[in-house]
Amino acid sequence: MDISHAALASINTGFKTAFNERFTGVPKTYGMIAMTVKSTNGTEAYPKLSELGPMREWVGERYVERLNKDGFAIRNRKWEKTYAVSVDEIEDDSYGVYTPLMADLGQVTAELPDDLVWSKLEEGFDTTHYDGQMFFDTDHPVEDENGNEQSVSNFQGGTGAAWYLVDDSRVVKPMIFQDRKAATLTAKTNLTDDNVFDRDEFVWGTKIRCAAGFGAWQLIYASRLELNEENYEAAVAAMKAMTGHRGRKLNLKPKKLIVSAVNEGVGRKILISENNAAGATNVWRGSAELHVEGRLTL
Repeated sequence: MDISHAALASINTGFKTAFNERFTGVPKTYGMIAMTVKSTNGTEAYPKLSELGPMREWVGERYVERLNKDGFAIRNRKWEKTYAVSVDEIEDDSYGVYTPLMADLGQVTAELPDDLVWSKLEEGFDTTHYDGQMFFDTDHPVEDENGNEQSVSNFQGGTGAAWYLVDDSRVVKPMIFQDRKAATLTAKTNLTDDNVFDRDEFVWGTKIRCAAGFGAWQLIYASRLELNEENYEAAVAAMKAMTGHRGRKLNLKPKKLIVSAVNEGVGRKILISENNAAGATNVWRGSAELHVEGRLTL
């Protein structure tokens, strides 16, 4: 084909359409554990999300809880993926074979939030949060109704395959996806661009600025013990009994059981089977929705 401005514009339109259709069509799962925060800076500071106390009866002066952003900070990171296509390929009308690659570029770009959030979640077993404890820990320090420090756990223990209970009905969530700049597909196809002059190739690339971090640890309960009916029951009870700052009854509802592929079978037995292993009625059937997350590795 004759490489003209009009021809290149048509190719760019086709590539961007393939990118955008896949970018907007990819289902995402991170929202069940992460809230999206629109970022306007390189780093965002957050208050201590778990220290939001309950309502109190108004007697005398108001008790002011100041939401100082001194809890923790999440720094945005920059990500890119770039493809180059030889000018010769375009001249020889071979650009059609690259359209699926542009669609795939849209898919991997759209999947980045999932990749970041689920990867960060697994770091919670050996990464400290703002209270100095691991995100998943047995002794998070929390004040009771009298202002005395007590320990609250969101970790059942163990070293095996991890599984999680989550109340995904809350606005605040256990994880944060920080969105600084949305992805766009940029083309460098002007015949005067350096990449064309120096390397005889056209370039298409995408960029996104974002980050994932820990949020409110009390809204998720993790276990690395064997996933069975007994441990599931204990985890549900522990999560429902969890209290927050100043003795606030959090009234958590473990609506989702999140597992890796390793625990899919037993997860189905606990939540979907009509009978348990002993043949009796399965009292935990339908007690939560099972989500099998393919990005989990632990």
